[in-house]
Amino acid sequence: MKLMITGAKGQLGQDMMKECQRRQIEFIASDLPELDISDLAGVQAAVRAAKPDAIVNCSAYNAVDRAETDFQQACLVNGIGPKNLAIAAEEAGIVVMHFSTDFVFDGRKTEPYTIADTPRPLGRYGQSKRLGEQLLQAATNRFYLIRLSWVFGAGNDNFAKKVLQWAKGRDELRVVEDQVSCPAYTVDLAPTILDLLDTGAYGLYHLANSGFCSRYEWARHIIETAGLKVKVLPARSDEFPVPAPRPAFSAMDPFPIPLLIGRELPSWQDATERFLQEIGASA
Repeated sequence: MKLMITGAKGQLGQDMMKECQRRQIEFIASDLPELDISDLAGVQAAVRAAKPDAIVNCSAYNAVDRAETDFQQACLVNGIGPKNLAIAAEEAGIVVMHFSTDFVFDGRKTEPYTIADTPRPLGRYGQSKRLGEQLLQAATNRFYLIRLSWVFGAGNDNFAKKVLQWAKGRDELRVVEDQVSCPAYTVDLAPTILDLLDTGAYGLYHLANSGFCSRYEWARHIIETAGLKVKVLPARSDEFPVPAPRPAFSAMDPFPIPLLIGRELPSWQDATERFLQEIGASA
């Protein structure tokens, strides 16, 4: 197999490349500025030149708050980009894999969202990602559409790293307890993604580490595992006003991925502990 990985500089893209190297899978890595996925002609030319067996799109516009005023750019990357990749993949007769988000849901459920639940995004970011889902599915039948939540990895900035930064020079830290979802460690995502790609079972999936937690619970686990003497206190979202609304509960059920690949992903606690070891921040 030969993969074309777009958005290769992102935290998921970086661990996808590492996992491909471990498995000796040939890949072509691309990102800005050499490939802009919102440029259809450029995408088509890149796919024709690379001749991959599959495209794995790790490109994303993830600035949730900025998307409220920068909606067109968010749509170009999160909506038009996936459509362009799907068009190019369909022309080449190959599969495309794209990643969406838990933010396509409104967060009003009290149990994990399944792939049968209807998306109702609250903000512009979620709307742009939902647009990408719809345009992808309209452009090709050979697709994997995988919704991820609370992604973290060593490669780029994320909530886990921010917690460590916030804790510097402080005795206590206030973190929201009314936002709940599933952390997803890129080191665990990458092998699962490749295993799923091998199944040939196209379609919609939810993927994250096992279990779910609030931002507060996750931050407390990060601080305790790092051995920091910082007290973590629960807070409410309205104490930290932001432009974009967040779903209160957006945990997702990974069914049927465990049935397809024969295993569940490790717990979010285990993933967090390994991540802190990876970046040299564990006690």
